[in-house]
Amino acid sequence: MVGSLGARAGLYECGEVRVHPTGSVTFFTGTHSHGQGHETTFAQIIAERLGVDIDAVEVVHGDTSKIPFGMGTYGSRSLAVGGSALARALDKVETKAKRIAAHLMEASEADIEFADGQFTVAGTDRSVGFGDVALTAYVPHNYPIEELEPGLDETAYYDPANFTFPAGCHVCEVEIDPDTGAVEIVNFAASDDFGNVINPMIVEGQVHGGIVQGVGQALLEGCVYGDDGQLATGSYMDYTMPRADDVPSFTVSTRTTPCPHNPLGVKGCGEAGAIAAPAAVMNAVHHALSARGVSRIDMPATPARVWQALNA
Repeated sequence: MVGSLGARAGLYECGEVRVHPTGSVTFFTGTHSHGQGHETTFAQIIAERLGVDIDAVEVVHGDTSKIPFGMGTYGSRSLAVGGSALARALDKVETKAKRIAAHLMEASEADIEFADGQFTVAGTDRSVGFGDVALTAYVPHNYPIEELEPGLDETAYYDPANFTFPAGCHVCEVEIDPDTGAVEIVNFAASDDFGNVINPMIVEGQVHGGIVQGVGQALLEGCVYGDDGQLATGSYMDYTMPRADDVPSFTVSTRTTPCPHNPLGVKGCGEAGAIAAPAAVMNAVHHALSARGVSRIDMPATPARVWQALNA
């Protein structure tokens, strides 16, 4: 699909789950975190799946001398693609660990159940912990080594069958001072469907950040050149990035429609606010100005530009 659109790279992702003899886990991923909280989200998935403490999970990314080849972080793909590679690697870890547990308890592999960090023989009270299985994998004194290689280290790739399709509705209310052209956002509400949510606080934070970025695009940020062709907004002091006093408290919520074609049922969330907020803000500005006969105004709707539109 992406090849037909002109892409010159695959959109797959790779993940390696390395369980250590102590039962701790290291996850190597080709995605990269630069503030989204991947370290927490990936660790949550591993901790819940394997029944280990989240503090026993390390996430390694960004160092190409250590990680498998990956495609990085863009397009809100990290959890949907990188997390799906992680889920597949965890499937492999569980499958091998069940074989080891079956040997330790002298049971059939088909009878082994795994939940909350315990391998149990179905219908009995016989069980062995994940930590014991991990140690056995690396200290194979009692181990079918001719049938099963030592270690508990698995790698998996995930190539998406399709894009994910998050959706949502953002509503903005503004008040405009006709004497100065200043626009104030007095209310902003956002409701989004990101599929299954792993960490609600991280998702809410990303929505907040995206909305602020969108507000900046709609009302504040712009490259301004002087009559001499020189950039007049060449520093952050001049460029007018949004600050805390430029935005209200947001009301955000989520609805859940699991994505049907990845194992986690997740969708991207990182760019939702930045996509929806500029349209919501500018629609509100247009609605307010339409009462004064203004039919068009371009971004950014700075006080000077709004004042000029009102007095044209």
